[in-house]
Amino acid sequence: MAEFDSHTWGARAIARAVSSGRLTAVESIRRHLEIIAARNPALNALVAVDAERSLREAERVDARVAAGDVLPLAGVPLIVKDNIWAEGWPITQGSRLFSDFIAPCDAKAVALARAAGAVVIGIGACSELACKGVTNTPLHGITHHPLDRALTPGGSSGGNAAALAVGMAPIALGTDAGGSSRRPPAHCGVVGFKPGQDVVPYGPGFAEPFWGVSVIAPMGRTVDDCALLFSVLTGVQVDTPRPLRLAYNPTFGIRSAIDDDVASAIETAVDTLRSAGWALDPVDVVWPEGVSEEVLMPLQHAGLAMLYGDRWTRHPEMFDPDIGAQIKRGLALTGTDVVRALDQSYRLRSALDPLFEDFDLVIGLTTPCTAWPHDRLGPETIGGVPAAPRDHAALTPRFNHAQLPALSLPCGTARNGLPVGMQIVGQRGSDATVLAAARQAETILSHPAT
Repeated sequence: MAEFDSHTWGARAIARAVSSGRLTAVESIRRHLEIIAARNPALNALVAVDAERSLREAERVDARVAAGDVLPLAGVPLIVKDNIWAEGWPITQGSRLFSDFIAPCDAKAVALARAAGAVVIGIGACSELACKGVTNTPLHGITHHPLDRALTPGGSSGGNAAALAVGMAPIALGTDAGGSSRRPPAHCGVVGFKPGQDVVPYGPGFAEPFWGVSVIAPMGRTVDDCALLFSVLTGVQVDTPRPLRLAYNPTFGIRSAIDDDVASAIETAVDTLRSAGWALDPVDVVWPEGVSEEVLMPLQHAGLAMLYGDRWTRHPEMFDPDIGAQIKRGLALTGTDVVRALDQSYRLRSALDPLFEDFDLVIGLTTPCTAWPHDRLGPETIGGVPAAPRDHAALTPRFNHAQLPALSLPCGTARNGLPVGMQIVGQRGSDATVLAAARQAETILSHPAT
C-alpha cells in the first residue's frame, strides 16, 4: 500500500494517486476503515459502517480507472449524513421511526459523487430529524467532540464534522437548514460550505421539515476538499477570484453576545488577512425590522408538526423529547404565526442586496462560542451573560433564509484550545467566489507572514 496520512492527504491527492496507479481505491478505503475502527468507538461519529460494501464499491472504482475512466474523486472516502439517502445503506434521520429503513436509491448528490469515483465509507450521525443543535439521539446515542468527549460537536451534522476532524474521510455530505453544516465544522476545526439555495440537487429522499431553506452541504477537512466536491456536484469550477471588495462585521449586525476569546480569535485572523493584503472594511449590516430566530423558528416547528404530529400524538415515547417539544409547539401555532415567519423569511431574501452593491463578500463569525457539554442544548453563558438554548446558533440561519452561499473556515482557537470558525458569505450566484476566497484565506491563516 502506498504510504499516506489521512490528515495530510486531501480528496484531490487521493484521487490523483488512485488515478495514476500509485494507490488503489481498495487501499484507500481499507486504510480509512482502519482509522474508523480505531477512532469511531470513542466518538460515535459514524452510525453505520459496512466494510464489505465499501470495499466492493472500491473494487468497482479500480475497475473503472483501469478501463480509462476519468474520475475526479477516484477512491475518495465519502461520509453521508444520516438524513441523505445512499442506496443500500440504513438511513434513519437519527429516529426510531426509521430504525429499519434502507435507502432505496441514492440522493442525486450521492449519485454524482459516486459517479465521480467517491466511495461511501460510513453514515454520519445527526440529531433526530436534523432539527437540533446537539448530535445525540435516543436511537444512536451521543456523538462526542473530537477534542473532548464531554463536549458536543454541535448539530445537526455533528457526526460528519467529528469524523472529518479525526481523519475518517476527507469529504462528507451534510444538510444545512440553519447552520447545521457550518456550526459543527466551526466547533471541530474543519470546513463546511452551505451553497446557495438549489445550487446542489436535493433529493430524492425524506420529506424536509424546513423546506425552502435547506440545502445539501459539502463538508471537508480543507476548503479544497469542499471545492472539489462542490465542482463534482454542480459542474462549477473554483478558480482564483478577481480582486474582491470585502466587508467585515463579526456578528453580521445580529444582536448576539460573543465570548471574549472567540471575538479575539477572529480579530487576530482578520488582522492576519489584512497583513497579507486583504482590505476588510468594517460595515454595518442592516436587517429587516423585527427579524429574529424566535420569529423564524415556527417554520421548522410547523414543518415537524405537519410531517410527524400525528405519530408524536400517538407515540411520544418514540421521539427525542427535545424534538417532541418542537412538534408540540408546531401543533399549537396559529396560521398567523406561520405566515409571520414566512413573511420574515421572504423579506430576508433581499435584505443584503444593498450591502452586495458595494461588496462581494462579508466576513464574520460562524458561532459566538466554542463547543459546550453534550448534555445541554447550548452553553449556559455566552459573553458572560446567561444564554438561551438557541443563542449559540444566532449567526447562521439568516443566510439560509436569504438563500446565500456561506462557508465556515477554521480561524484559530479560544483560550480553552477549542476551534473558532470564520464565516464567509457571498451574494446569490457567488458560490465559487466564496470557495475561492476561503481557499486563499485558509492558506494565509495556515502560513501567516512572520
